[in-house]
Amino acid sequence: MDSYRVEVQSSLRIGLVDEEGELEPVPTGGGGFKPEPELDQLSNIIKSFNDQFGNIDWKDADKIRKVIAEEIPAKVAADPAYQNAIKHSDRQNARIEHDKALQRVILELLADHTELFKQFSDNPSFKKWLSDTIFIATYMP
Repeated sequence: MDSYRVEVQSSLRIGLVDEEGELEPVPTGGGGFKPEPELDQLSNIIKSFNDQFGNIDWKDADKIRKVIAEEIPAKVAADPAYQNAIKHSDRQNARIEHDKALQRVILELLADHTELFKQFSDNPSFKKWLSDTIFIATYMP
């Protein structure tokens, strides 16, 4: 199969009955506003974190929970490239910029939270969970 070509297989004529008809108008309701984003409560985020990663022996678990629930979302949401993608692009492109922003924030936290950085770098399920959770918390088109 080196090439393709168009080949006519059949020719049809569609006939319409000549009679009066009426089209219904296009419905106009439901447009012109943005729905409220469904935000997960902080307690649900922490519960999900504990359910999935409670077996990780964090040196200061309460501090890590606070960083994950408050500090990281705030820093990612404030990232200019991510904000630009939210305002001027679709969800998929915003997710790409979010992942880059999250990576920058995690690197920024490396000095103070090496355990968090290690889990983010070495544990793919933790990285996916954190990325999904922060994206849900910060993506508000």
